[in-house]
Amino acid sequence: MSENAMDKLRAYLVALPRRKKRLIQVCTDVFVVWAALWLAFVVRLGIDELVNPVRLHLWLFIAAPVVAIPLFIRFGMYRAVMRYFGNDALIAIIKAVSLSSLILGVVVYWYSNHQNVVPRSIIFNYWWLSLIMVGGLRLGMRQYFLGDWFSAAQHVPFTNREDGLPRVAIYGAGAAGNQLVAALRMGRVMRPVAFIDDDSSISDRVISGLQVYKPKHIQRMIDTTGAQEILLAIPSSNRGRRREILGFLEGFPLHVRSVPGFMDLASGRVKVDDIQEVDIADLLGRDTVPAQHELLERCIKGQNVMVTGAGGSIGSELCRQILTLGPTSLLLFEHSEFNLYSILCELEERINRESLPVKVLPILGSVRNPSKLLDVMKAWRVSTVYHAAAYKHVPMVEHNIAEGVLNNVIGTLNTAQAALQAGVANFVLISTDKAVRPTNVMGSTKRLAELTLQALSREIAPVLFGDKSNVSRVNKTRFTMVRFGNVLGSSGSVIPLFHKQIKSGGPVTVTHPKITRYFMTIPEAAQLVIQAGSMGLGGDVFVLDMGEPVKIVELAEKMIHLSGLSVRSDRNPHGDITVEFSGLRPGEKLYEELLIGDNVVATQHPMIMSANEDHLGWDLLKGKLSELLAALDQDDYSRVRQLLRDTVSGYSPDGEIVDLIFQQRRLEP
Repeated sequence: MSENAMDKLRAYLVALPRRKKRLIQVCTDVFVVWAALWLAFVVRLGIDELVNPVRLHLWLFIAAPVVAIPLFIRFGMYRAVMRYFGNDALIAIIKAVSLSSLILGVVVYWYSNHQNVVPRSIIFNYWWLSLIMVGGLRLGMRQYFLGDWFSAAQHVPFTNREDGLPRVAIYGAGAAGNQLVAALRMGRVMRPVAFIDDDSSISDRVISGLQVYKPKHIQRMIDTTGAQEILLAIPSSNRGRRREILGFLEGFPLHVRSVPGFMDLASGRVKVDDIQEVDIADLLGRDTVPAQHELLERCIKGQNVMVTGAGGSIGSELCRQILTLGPTSLLLFEHSEFNLYSILCELEERINRESLPVKVLPILGSVRNPSKLLDVMKAWRVSTVYHAAAYKHVPMVEHNIAEGVLNNVIGTLNTAQAALQAGVANFVLISTDKAVRPTNVMGSTKRLAELTLQALSREIAPVLFGDKSNVSRVNKTRFTMVRFGNVLGSSGSVIPLFHKQIKSGGPVTVTHPKITRYFMTIPEAAQLVIQAGSMGLGGDVFVLDMGEPVKIVELAEKMIHLSGLSVRSDRNPHGDITVEFSGLRPGEKLYEELLIGDNVVATQHPMIMSANEDHLGWDLLKGKLSELLAALDQDDYSRVRQLLRDTVSGYSPDGEIVDLIFQQRRLEP
């Protein structure tokens, strides 16, 4: 029968109604039982002396299926799906066949007569033959319905065949690796050809029909199997260990991908066969420090919490984590309708799935609208505000200075003053390492936002900026700031850009060969922000431990290698993808810092430090803000730059002003 006809028959059988499938199975098992019983006589008496057992012991051939089939039904053998036939089904077969053989033995003992004696060994032969035939038939049908008779027979001579599927090796021969092999064979998108495992006790063994190789024998595995990819099936390994493995695999011409991490599998968000590109966090090798639950809950549990910029990279992750910490309500404040809709749908789905007693409120609004902010905080009696709304893309803000200042500085001012007026207990600003000795408008505006909160926090009863009534307001709000570097996968991050460039065949563009950046995962950053926001007395600048800075060009080269490609260079002119240097963009620094001074103290959390930074008085700062707004009204960007220089310590912009409006007006006659 041709392979096409086999596929059609397979599809026809799979599409049959369940009742017909069970009827076919029952009829087949009746014939298998008869065949096993007949062969039991053959084994006992031999073919030469065999008298037709059916004619001589007809009653036994009637009794065998009458005893066996009800037991097969009782043990659920007809409820098992052939394509997912596993160990549990095999155990059920052993139990059912053993019990049916025992009962048949009792029947033989009571009903056989002296003229037609049934040899006792017949029952034993019937038992083991039934096990082999009933179980073997089901194993054979499982392979048939999987569509690959030879997937588990890699080492059987003459069974190898070319099916056109990409050949992959699985790193990790544990439970996740074996589940992945089963899923790949079922899906028939990739062909697993080998295991790689560090455990020397299973090296050179065969598991699930695949040879297990030691890591030092990977090249031999490639030569033998023709593997093109390696899939990491080590979800429980820590990041340090994964980084070691990735560093080792980088030297082989293999595309490296992985199954999800342990926590993603345990939470049910993904399955073991959801293959993904290597997590860049694994290349950094940073293991997260367990959270301190008391710090996580202190400003959230049983309270009304508001997140500005709730649809952004950090804001949305803050919302996800806050949702699980037991707030009474969660207010999503966002000016982008699409971003707000996206995070709202995600959170509502999770609330319904996990039956969380949290009210989520989507609020469209801008931090540039102080009256809207005040109305929202008062109406919902907000206790904690996480202020993540900001423009953060350095070149974009350089080209749009006014919007950067209004959103990052005035937006923070509006939100903070609304919180003070509404009696909000806790206010946490999400800041950035670019606020330290900035060379760009984005960094300087974020530092000015920090200075605003520092100044405001030191006032017991300040007169708010822009308050013409000159009325002092009692300050009951604890303002804190959390400063950290780049987060992996955020909008504007280089990582998605590198993935896209590698997928399209290059080149991969890096701004400068010496440029470095700090990196942290979004979930880790959000978790630390929540914990840091629970500490301090007010006016504190907390700095997250970002580990060691990473050279961007080395990160790009690692991503190219782990995609199974090579870097084209002078030393390797026949490589696959080139790395090109485009030059620093407007306002971009070669390296980032986390501290303005050296005065830093530890906190109760090992990953969070407290920095003692210079600050300005509230009245002085209000004067600077007034001058800044006046300069913006006049589109005097030279004055804006000078005011930022005078106010922000260490601000030293590089190059000319590249604001698009400023440049256009200079060209006008």
